[in-house]
Amino acid sequence: MVLDETCISLLLMVGTMMLVGGCRKLTRHHMHSRRPRTFLLELFATFQICACTNELRLLANVQPKPHVALTLTYVFTVLHGLTLTGSTCNPCGTLQQILDGGISVKQGGLKIGAQFAGAVLARIYIHHIWSMRIIEVHSEALAEGCSNPIQTTETQAFCIELLFSAVFQLTILQFEAVKPRLRVHLIALLITMLVYGGGNLTGAIFNPALAFSLHASCFHDKFWDYSLVYWMAPSLGTVLVAIVWGEILPLIF
Repeated sequence: MVLDETCISLLLMVGTMMLVGGCRKLTRHHMHSRRPRTFLLELFATFQICACTNELRLLANVQPKPHVALTLTYVFTVLHGLTLTGSTCNPCGTLQQILDGGISVKQGGLKIGAQFAGAVLARIYIHHIWSMRIIEVHSEALAEGCSNPIQTTETQAFCIELLFSAVFQLTILQFEAVKPRLRVHLIALLITMLVYGGGNLTGAIFNPALAFSLHASCFHDKFWDYSLVYWMAPSLGTVLVAIVWGEILPLIF
């Protein structure tokens, strides 16, 4: 991808973030009913992450590789953290809150529904942008179909997504007392490290909604395989963290 095409992709992601920022601001100011406001804020936040990550994935081969992709992963993760405060954007994060008793099952179900709705809308949105064929890589992405993100055995892929989800959720719990602006950078650094460590094997997604938005074609072709790796494994990792954090560690300490 040439420099001009990379700049266009970056502008698209920044424009998407500005659009979502406006929508979230309007929702906060004009939506007074709690449940619809919660639903829309979570939907818009997940939409932003999924849309930007769909576009960011196209920059994976920009030279020098993988330095540019990892740097952009860190930068945009920080930007998401700073602009989407109060939103989880990850069904596993919401599941963690339910298991900890932070939110009710009903409220958690509402958030998870919003997250998957945002993921679907992001895929529709980004494919509409790609269909304009503004740059060559968009045309290639449209013709790609399933990108086969699992580049290892299904058992290893399952274990990787489970482990990464557990590490991520455990880190979130550990950083709760850290100042928000510092926490954003620490979490972004962790995500970048996980992407570097497992991105070439599974994509290192550990977010069921994001996985569906990125690889909907793969879910269509091999639903059970991909749901096991990208839905069940991260969820199981989250449950294990809840057990360790809430039941085992208090007994030890």
